[in-house]
Amino acid sequence: MSQAPHRDRRRVAIVGRGDRDAGRAATPANSRFYRVFEELAACGIHAEPAVFDEDFADDVRTQLLGVDAVLVWVDPLHNGKDRSVLDALLRDVAARGPWVSAHPDTILKMGVKEVLHRTRHLGWGTDTQLYRSAAEFHAAFPTVLQTAGPRVLKQNRGNGGQGIWKVEALSDRTVRVLEARRGSMPEDIDLSAFMARCEAYFAANGCIVDQPFQSRLPDGMIRCYMGVDRVVGFGHQAIKALIPPPPEGPDSPEAQPGPRIMVGPEAPAFQSLRSAMENLWTPQAMQVLDLTRDAMPIIWDADFLYGPKDAAGQDTYVLCEINVSSVFAIPEEAPAAIARLTLARLQNR
Repeated sequence: MSQAPHRDRRRVAIVGRGDRDAGRAATPANSRFYRVFEELAACGIHAEPAVFDEDFADDVRTQLLGVDAVLVWVDPLHNGKDRSVLDALLRDVAARGPWVSAHPDTILKMGVKEVLHRTRHLGWGTDTQLYRSAAEFHAAFPTVLQTAGPRVLKQNRGNGGQGIWKVEALSDRTVRVLEARRGSMPEDIDLSAFMARCEAYFAANGCIVDQPFQSRLPDGMIRCYMGVDRVVGFGHQAIKALIPPPPEGPDSPEAQPGPRIMVGPEAPAFQSLRSAMENLWTPQAMQVLDLTRDAMPIIWDADFLYGPKDAAGQDTYVLCEINVSSVFAIPEEAPAAIARLTLARLQNR
């Protein structure tokens, strides 16, 4: 555990989702974020769990108004619930004084799939289309699919592979689709029927992002963990999402993703990616998204797939999503970085 040279008894609440029983039982020691609690304590910060559910949102609001800072780990979608109530609560709390990370307005800028279109011209980008309405989707997507090869469609907000589809044309009218959600099976379906199924993604000002399928997907995904604007670690994982399951079926061991191999920011294999993230892509994205350093999340991650090798035979990287809402601090170095950054942010306030 790291030791901080400065002591400052500020109060921080760490927000996660759960029911009343979970809230009553919650302690720093039994939290999955116990390492973050430990590192905050080492920095002289009192941290407490704050369990959220819509049924007792007012109680959570009262608790959060009594602290100096709020760190939030709540998925966009969970068992049929979204973050609409929580995000309104967090905006209200932030307006009354406590600092909130990640602020819902920051999430709407960088923690949604639309960011892939807004930053498509950066070095991490690719041929990315954006559809803001069902009419626009129906008018444009069939041509893109027929001329550009297999595509990946993504609803604007989601997690766990929900609303992310690989779409491959079998004919002018028939497509093969596979959702990224675990356990999904390929389905051959009429293109119009599939597109009608996707119309729900346009509800509440939603949109659909459309990217080319990356043929090197079987080589795995690199998750780059960021503490504000610096890399705090990497995770490399052999993923199975959007890859058809083996004959044994989606529940077979062969169909399960591999372990995420965690390494620190100094890992030699990812130094070119680290340099690009810290010196080019993150500063450029902050400018495009109109985000100051103070508005950046304390912890976030960018998921990359391997793109085509360049002329020198070196790997390139294609951004497939940015996660902000609920980034589990897995790298060994991340909890201490979260605590240091939180202390610095509180001192600057």
